[in-house]
Amino acid sequence: MASKPAILNLSAFTEGLARVGEFGSFVGDFFKRFWRPPFEWKEVWRQMDEVGVKSFLLTAVTGLAIGVVLAMQSRGTLARFGAEAVLPKMLALSLVKEIGPVFTSLVLAGRVGAGIGAEIGSMRVTEQIDALEVGSLKPYNYLVITRVIACVVMFPILTVWADAIGLFGGFMESYIVGNVDYRVFFASAFDSLTFPDIIVDTGKTAIFGFIVASVSSFLGYTVRGGTREVGQAAMQSVVTSILLILVADVIVVAVSLALFAPD
Repeated sequence: MASKPAILNLSAFTEGLARVGEFGSFVGDFFKRFWRPPFEWKEVWRQMDEVGVKSFLLTAVTGLAIGVVLAMQSRGTLARFGAEAVLPKMLALSLVKEIGPVFTSLVLAGRVGAGIGAEIGSMRVTEQIDALEVGSLKPYNYLVITRVIACVVMFPILTVWADAIGLFGGFMESYIVGNVDYRVFFASAFDSLTFPDIIVDTGKTAIFGFIVASVSSFLGYTVRGGTREVGQAAMQSVVTSILLILVADVIVVAVSLALFAPD
């Protein structure tokens, strides 16, 4: 009786390793195929609209809320030390370096990841992908590569958008509460940022976009069963993407600090 849980755990571990191997092969196929025809540019543009344009309002609200709340929460603490003047710098660094990229990517993982997983999963269980494969129409290029490219391109753009709205929200809070002039606020904010801050910390969201699109596409593409399994694939897409984004963020920050940290 005591050996059954161990056998079950070993089976689950083996199955997990097999899924990781399948995902590695799935990602490897992307790098083999994305530069080969056919190039589905119309579908890429459609997916960029789906991922980007339709997420503008969501990311704007996210950025505005973060900027306003961060300014409100920080003002009292900084006032105790007579350091309210550094609020714009602190806000800019916090938004651009970490909070903006991560929060934006997590929000997009929830919206985009679930959508990709559910859409491709529905096509799999209704045998639409099988029909495309039988017709030699390369569904991987049409369904997976287009979505990965769209996410890799649009995640950094949406992050810049959310950062800008967040800074504007912080300025509005500073103007209403402290009557801070906009020239002083933005001059102080941008003076604190360096080139690596903007490029590296915004660019890392392209990695996050790749994670969300590849994980969600894989889970949808390999789903088996019916509508229940499609729902599970969509949920797993969000959860797995969020976990991998957090892990990737730690790795990217560690590498960027090693490469760009001042001596």
